[in-house]
Amino acid sequence: MAQLRGNVRYRFRSDDHDVNIVIEGEASWVQKHIEELGLVGVGWTMPTGTEVRANNLSSISRDRQEAGIDIEMEDAPESQRPADMGPTPDPSRIPVVRRPIGELNLQEKLDRAGLEPAGRPDLIELMDILDDMDPPTPVQGATSVDPMAEAWLRELLELVVRDHGITGLRTEDIEEIASSKLGGREGTALEVWLGSLFSAGKLVKIHGGDAIGWGPSPKWLSGRI
Repeated sequence: MAQLRGNVRYRFRSDDHDVNIVIEGEASWVQKHIEELGLVGVGWTMPTGTEVRANNLSSISRDRQEAGIDIEMEDAPESQRPADMGPTPDPSRIPVVRRPIGELNLQEKLDRAGLEPAGRPDLIELMDILDDMDPPTPVQGATSVDPMAEAWLRELLELVVRDHGITGLRTEDIEEIASSKLGGREGTALEVWLGSLFSAGKLVKIHGGDAIGWGPSPKWLSGRI
């Protein structure tokens, strides 16, 4: 402390005792209070009189600094418009597109972009694809009641989502396509089992007009749950 001159700041903090001490002022005055509080040998002291100025300024900010104008944002009055905001917006450069209400042809736009709307997959085709598949690896995890059936369901919903672009299948469709691979579950038994996977966060439930659908959660589809 003896070698410091001018204004300094002393700081001591102890998380164990929830103590936070800051003393700021002339060096000899700060040293006096440190000794009176019995804090000699702990904490740290640093000078506060050195001004730190930014050196990575834009040309406008450098001009303001050379002119003696404070460029610190917290010191600028709220009503003062920032000077370094770029060119003034020119609304005339924004293209104007007008069309009568209802004349936007979304299908035409999709066709130009090469995008096809999602369609209901052919159930017989999905059934044939599953029959041609090698048996998947049973699902791992303590939450799985029927690891093999769950693995087949995941294969089916992966086909639906990734190859056909739809979010899920109705309970009746799942039963028709893969009942034999889902432990022979049908009707209420199948719906209860799908509901248990929904409760475990593995499926999402899709409420339709006259049917309930089921889709895979992303984590379950990637094998993370």
